[in-house]
Amino acid sequence: MDKYNPWTLLSADTVYDNDWIRVTHHQVLNPAGRPGIYGTVSFKHRAVAVVPLAANGDTWLVGQYRFPLQAFHWEVPMGGAPAGESAEACALRELKEETGLTAGSLEAVCHLHTSNCITDEAAVAYIARDLVMGEAEPEDTEQLSVKRLPFAEALAMAMDGRMTDAVSVAALMKIRLLGIA
Repeated sequence: MDKYNPWTLLSADTVYDNDWIRVTHHQVLNPAGRPGIYGTVSFKHRAVAVVPLAANGDTWLVGQYRFPLQAFHWEVPMGGAPAGESAEACALRELKEETGLTAGSLEAVCHLHTSNCITDEAAVAYIARDLVMGEAEPEDTEQLSVKRLPFAEALAMAMDGRMTDAVSVAALMKIRLLGIA
């Protein structure tokens, strides 16, 4: 489904690079043929989210302070899959790390791009079922709050703006639209 690319790339320079992202400054001719610039952020990990779904319909959310937003936010468990790690393995790892849950089954529910006007970040979200509770193993960079709640309440948070993480909102809405929860 690729369409003709109306952009002409004149040059590309990496202006920032770390273990998670690369920022590139592009000199371009825009679709109208005029000179311009375009900045892109390339992510080195794929975003992977997992919505744990208990037999009774409950789910779990993870709350944490998000530095870029300078505020505390609720979201579904998630993290980044580095090159070489499957999205499924990442989902299981992040679920265990952040909530202590292990899942007997995973089902992909959505694939998306988080902000395709400036970034190539790809995301995938899963439903985790057949859950067994254990001990959470958060990373050193995480100070997490975890809460179990009815799926309908998590969906209400996504609908009324109490939850704003794009991947979390999309996953919860898609699960509801599919009639899964």
